Amino acid sequence: MIIKIKNIKIGYNHPPAIIAEISGNHNGDKKRFLKLIKSACINGADLIKIQTYEPKDITTKGKTNNFFIKKGLWKNKHLWSLYKKACTPFSWHKEAFQIAKKYKKIIFSSPFSIRAVDFLESLDCELYKIASFEITDLKLIRYIASKKKPIIVSTGMATVKEIKNAIKEIKRYHNKIIILHCVSSYPTKLKDINLEKINKLKLLYKDCLVGLSDHTDNIISSIASMPFKVIAIEKHFNIDDNIKTVDSSFSINEKLLKNLKTFSVSLHQSFNKKIINVKKINKNLRRSILAKKNKKKNDKLTAKNIDTLRPFIGICASKYFKVLGRKIKKDIKEGYPIKENMLF
Repeated sequence: MIIKIKNIKIGYNHPPAIIAEISGNHNGDKKRFLKLIKSACINGADLIKIQTYEPKDITTKGKTNNFFIKKGLWKNKHLWSLYKKACTPFSWHKEAFQIAKKYKKIIFSSPFSIRAVDFLESLDCELYKIASFEITDLKLIRYIASKKKPIIVSTGMATVKEIKNAIKEIKRYHNKIIILHCVSSYPTKLKDINLEKINKLKLLYKDCLVGLSDHTDNIISSIASMPFKVIAIEKHFNIDDNIKTVDSSFSINEKLLKNLKTFSVSLHQSFNKKIINVKKINKNLRRSILAKKNKKKNDKLTAKNIDTLRPFIGICASKYFKVLGRKIKKDIKEGYPIKENMLF
């Protein structure tokens, strides 16, 4: 199965598509946001992802304890305030799409409301993502699926049944579905990444493509996922390690993004290459049977006058015991190879 979006092919026979998630790393600064988009385009991202919402699309201004985050990276943060700081204004989107188009990259989004979907459709968004926390919002999922664009489903915290229900809604309209293994812990510790889940998702949802959404603070897990044949790797992306943002603690910089792209392509090529014929490539470094002394015609080959030495220019060293005792048809000088046509 291959999902093609303009010039990008996503599938198990292609290197994983590298997705740079901008999220709230713009820190409310439009110039910084557009700089992030451009930097992702030129530093290895195949696709750039943003998030389309306003606080009112996700929560209310409620002030009870339930509206404050209890633990983790954003402990004690008020939901409305956090989302107001992290959201990407609708008015910034058009320029971001124009930058991505200029660099021939795909930009897409996670919409958090029906109106966000309609807005993204006006920008000809080519792809959508269902965020982990939205996987149970079947109304929203059905509406996104009705646009008949490829959909990425992030599975952090989701049960098998919840993933199945989400996929069922999408399949009402199409089968262009990508599932991302995801741990919704920010940042995710390496010991919690559970990459084996990738294979489980492949077995459970055989008609979907499977990739990784990596919330660790480095690219170790992303590279380690390569043997699992992931079709996409998503990483949060930031341009400056020194500027603290809502997502900076689990984002990678330009250098790591570039390295991830390089490593993913190289590793994909190595996993899909036929076994190298080492015998042909390094044949000269193997041992063969050579004369240790000058020998005359009809002399017998013995352990005293032949040996197994480099380079591989005579009879293979593996036939040493078979040639012992055989006679030679002509004179041979020291250091010369013993060849089959020289023996009786």
